[in-house]
Amino acid sequence: MSRTTAGPEIERLIQLLAKLPGLGPRSARRAALHLLTRRDQLLSPLSDAMRLACERVIVCSTCANVDTQNPCAICRDARRDSSTIVVVEDVSDLWALERSGAVSARYHVLGGTLSALDGRGPEDLNLGTLAERARDPEVKEVILAVNATVEGQTTAHYVTDLLADSDVKVTRLAHGVPVGGELDYLDDGTLAAAIRSRTTF
Repeated sequence: MSRTTAGPEIERLIQLLAKLPGLGPRSARRAALHLLTRRDQLLSPLSDAMRLACERVIVCSTCANVDTQNPCAICRDARRDSSTIVVVEDVSDLWALERSGAVSARYHVLGGTLSALDGRGPEDLNLGTLAERARDPEVKEVILAVNATVEGQTTAHYVTDLLADSDVKVTRLAHGVPVGGELDYLDDGTLAAAIRSRTTF
C-alpha cells in the first residue's frame, strides 16, 4: 500500500506531471517538488504561461500548426518557399524540422498516421485540406516527412495515391545511416534502406 506524502492538491500536481512525455511518477514527484520550492521563480510564471496558452493558442486553419494567430507565423512568413509543402505527422515533427533549419518551406500537419489497430482511418487525418493545397498551381513539390514506421509508410503511400492527380512531385525523406553513425551498431532495416537509397559520391 502506497502512502501519500502530501496533500491532495500536491498529489494532483504530481499525477498531472506524470502524464507528460518522458516523466514517470518518480520524475513527476521531483519536478513537482522543484516547482513548489521555487514558486516565485518557476511555478507562478509557469502557471501564468499555461493560462495564456490555454486562452490564446489555436490551430492554424491552413497547416494545422499551433500558434497564437491564424494563419500561424510560418504560414504568414513571405520568405518561405511556397512551392514546397512538407507533410508531417504531428506538430512536434514540424518543430523538430524547424529546429534543424534544414528546410524553409510550408508545412502540413496530418494529426497522426493511418492505423487499423488504433482505429484511425483517412477521415481522422487532415487530408482534405492537403489535397486542396496540392492543387494550387504554385505548389510544385510535396515532401513526405513521416516516421519510418509501418504506420508512417502506410500513410505515405496513401498520401501519394491521394495526390496522384495533382501536378506535384511527391518525395520522401531519405532513410539510412545517420550522420556519425557506425554500421556495426545499425539495425538490418536501416542498413537495407541505406543501400537502397545510396547516392553518387
